[in-house]
Amino acid sequence: MLITCVTLYLLSNIAIGAWAARRVTTSQDFVLAGRGLSLALATSVTFATWFGSESIMGAPAKFVEGGVLSIIEEPFGSALCLFLVGAFFARPLYEQNITTFSDYFRIRYGRSAELVSAVIMIPSYFSWIAAQYIAIGIVLNVVMGIPMAWGIIASATIVMIYTLLGGMWSISITDFLHNLIIILALLVLAVVLYPQVGGVSGVAAKMPDNFFQFLPPASLSGWATYLAAWMTIGLGSIPQQDIFQRVMSAKSARVSVQASYLASGLYLTVAALPLFIALAARLLHPDLAGVDEQSRQLIIPNMVMRHGSLPLQILFFGALTSAILSVSSGAILAPATVFGENILKFFRPNLTDKQLLKAIRWAIVVISVICVGMTLQRSTSIFDLVGESSAFSLVSLFVPLTAGIYWKRATNQGCLWSIVLGFGVWLLCLWLETSFPPMLWGLIASTAGMLGGSLTAQK
Repeated sequence: MLITCVTLYLLSNIAIGAWAARRVTTSQDFVLAGRGLSLALATSVTFATWFGSESIMGAPAKFVEGGVLSIIEEPFGSALCLFLVGAFFARPLYEQNITTFSDYFRIRYGRSAELVSAVIMIPSYFSWIAAQYIAIGIVLNVVMGIPMAWGIIASATIVMIYTLLGGMWSISITDFLHNLIIILALLVLAVVLYPQVGGVSGVAAKMPDNFFQFLPPASLSGWATYLAAWMTIGLGSIPQQDIFQRVMSAKSARVSVQASYLASGLYLTVAALPLFIALAARLLHPDLAGVDEQSRQLIIPNMVMRHGSLPLQILFFGALTSAILSVSSGAILAPATVFGENILKFFRPNLTDKQLLKAIRWAIVVISVICVGMTLQRSTSIFDLVGESSAFSLVSLFVPLTAGIYWKRATNQGCLWSIVLGFGVWLLCLWLETSFPPMLWGLIASTAGMLGGSLTAQK
């Protein structure tokens, strides 16, 4: 019964995609839902940007082992990112009526900056998408006993189909439905477990010393690692196309800003539910904590199987798999859009809107195949893959984006120097395995490149 219902739930995404496809007549409809999302839909789709595998499987696996300091990146960094987007980026970007971040780089800096930013942005999504595919493979393995490889291929096919059909309209509608269901399922499970563990105070009393410590040890390396965790998603995901597309799909700049704030608040509160459930699992079923992170990523699904009734299992696993698929869909649509808008149109400026829409859809297929191949060859932490993706854009695109909006003296030369130096120093530090976080070195280099390049150009 569970397998049948989850299967039908997954297939319903294709039906929604087919229904949403009726609204898609132009590339703007496909990429930004025609800039017509209400506050409820815009908030839901923005909140769902990351509320999938990272929040429900990746963060709890880190939390039960390392406490609060191990989850600064997610969910705290994610909530920070959405808040900062609403406070400083949503309105100025929305009012420019652009489709991608690289469009902004073209307007603010020039064609060369557009092309370089697009080339950097596209591969930054591959690790992100791989994390979602790993998560869905794990879930299908737990629920249906499907081998991970086949689960990954099947889920990737479903994602590709409904993204090809309806684009951002499909993502928006499915996200709204999945959010309601998965929050309800998590709430029900938390209420069931609450009296069994003695509530929040009962859980806290049984945790090791410093488990809930929020600030790092008083040392340079401790604070450097701590700040890097806040910045990875908190700053690194700001210049990413998937969050941009979701925020820019709102029907007005005001709705865009409000949706970002509301999504930030939702993320910080709702993401606490899987963390509480993971701690309850540690107390009630120590065996679920496992000996490695791969097994700990199964804590929440296993708790649902042990403590949830059949209706709750159907709700949870149906919504979880669909939520992960929605995150995957947005993550695939983003680089496909950048490819069409900022690379293909760079070399073929006379491309018609119909040809552009076709090219974006073909890019979705190619990116899906590449990411499935990466996923089948890599087996690693969902949490780490997401961090890797955000660090990619933090060291290369965050400084040029921010400087372009808030520093009038920023130039094209400063932008290019910032991207190249930040990305190059980051890669070098990763190769050298520096004790100081490589992403901080990259961010420092990116800032220096922007200042040096811009001031030199002006002189």
